[in-house]
Amino acid sequence: MPVKIGSIQLPDFPLLLAPMEDVSDPPFRYVCKQNGADLMYSEFISSEGLIRDAIKSKQKLDFSEFERPFGIQMFGGDEEALSLSAKIIDAVQPDLVDINFGCPVKKVVCKGAGAAVLKDVNLMVRLTEAVVRSTALPVTVKTRLGWDDDSKNIEEVAERLQDVGVQALTIHGRTRAQLYKGEADWRLIAAVKNNSRIRIPIFGNGDIDSPPKAVEYKSRYGVDGIMIGRAAIGYPWIFREIKHYIATGSLLAPPSIEERIAVCRTHLRKSVEWKGPVLGILEMRRHYANYLKGLPHIRDFRMPLVTVKTQQEVEHVLLEIKEKYAACDTTAYETGLINASLLT
Repeated sequence: MPVKIGSIQLPDFPLLLAPMEDVSDPPFRYVCKQNGADLMYSEFISSEGLIRDAIKSKQKLDFSEFERPFGIQMFGGDEEALSLSAKIIDAVQPDLVDINFGCPVKKVVCKGAGAAVLKDVNLMVRLTEAVVRSTALPVTVKTRLGWDDDSKNIEEVAERLQDVGVQALTIHGRTRAQLYKGEADWRLIAAVKNNSRIRIPIFGNGDIDSPPKAVEYKSRYGVDGIMIGRAAIGYPWIFREIKHYIATGSLLAPPSIEERIAVCRTHLRKSVEWKGPVLGILEMRRHYANYLKGLPHIRDFRMPLVTVKTQQEVEHVLLEIKEKYAACDTTAYETGLINASLLT
């Protein structure tokens, strides 16, 4: 059955792209949308920065019609700031507003925002209610199991957030104390989903890095959909591969070198379009290693990719890579079986 968030209709078992700081910008989201992401979010935005008219925060409000359905995510620990930010977000007309109560990063937590709010459920409810009252858009929340092992309060949190008007909840299967270490525990996510009081969609997040794992967790934990973060960095094909595996039970062949280079070039062009020829080139450098991961001797190209200064020069290096590896069997390089002599 289709999944609904307010009036937003998503497909059965939607795949969500996680909002990742300094990653989930419009160029990155573009290639993920092309490859099957069903719902995407902005990078998370400081409510304080937004109401102070901070340039970086304002830039994060940018999105295109191609990206819809699209949510803007914000964080903060002050009711008034979150309320004013919701009104600003409302004006740019995304499809929903998401509140981040899960970010474990110290600079966010120290400001009483992100996962810090997990220590005070009453405050979390007040903050959420202030946002719900301030916008006509559906309000959703992304959070964690709790602050630490002694305070895994997500079942209470889910009920209380639903009661004040939240229309979907994404749960990362770790506590704040875990950061991103250890294995995500989805058992409490399943407990929330199976709670007879819960009527809103529940999305699971944490450690989904392959189609078989996505299907296994879908079956085992019964969530309405999954959110994917780190596995999509340099590999936006994860979305189409999961959808294909759900539909057919078989794995798609990995992307060819031609497709890797084509998507990398699209990402580069979108980055330059959005950020300009200097910042667009600089910020794209963090992505090349992920797009080209697994190619033998690729280190020979890494230095040129991160030192050349123009789009034309980067595209020239990418085309050199494509030409050098195109004769190789793509499934072979994925499994490390390429004959290195072919590349010398």
